[in-house]
Amino acid sequence: MSKEKIIYYIGGSPCAGKSTVAEILSQKYGLYYFKVDDFLDGYMQAGARKERSICRKAAGRNAEQTWMREPLFQCREEFDIYREIFEFVTEDLKQIDRKGSIVTEGAAYIPELMKQSGIPGSRYISITPTEEFQITHYRKREFVPLVLEGCSDKETAFRNWMDRDILFAQEVQRQCRKEKYVSVINDGTMKIDELAGLVAAHFGLK
Repeated sequence: MSKEKIIYYIGGSPCAGKSTVAEILSQKYGLYYFKVDDFLDGYMQAGARKERSICRKAAGRNAEQTWMREPLFQCREEFDIYREIFEFVTEDLKQIDRKGSIVTEGAAYIPELMKQSGIPGSRYISITPTEEFQITHYRKREFVPLVLEGCSDKETAFRNWMDRDILFAQEVQRQCRKEKYVSVINDGTMKIDELAGLVAAHFGLK
């Protein structure tokens, strides 16, 4: 990797504004934007091929089997998946052939993995939503019915999904406190440009 290259990491949980913030920073500061979710299915397939146990189990489930489980089990599994695929994410980041800096975002950047990788606090921040903000915005997203297609009780499945992500956000916040990383909670009162400005200031972007 070029010595000129600096990577800024935005972690957190789904539906918090991470991708929009990363897009704004990319455009405003000329950063290369790497979105983990664009490659997540491929990472999980790679994990399954390498016999990573959690990836292999997750790959074999249908929507009913995925979303009708206890949210706490779902949340724990989500963290385990990110642990299993983290090496694939970091390897792809190393392979980006571009001078200059990178902004990357995804729930995969959990604080404990950032700390283990030696990422300093000045290069990592997490954004998580409040429960109300998360659920309100998820209900507006067109892909949600597609994800839940095949579930016998779609409302229960949706609630389980939301509860999983609420638990995920709480654990990310806990890990940030433990690892001394900055954690921002988005309740919707801050405009997205202001949130992006806060993140840019944390990263020292000018």
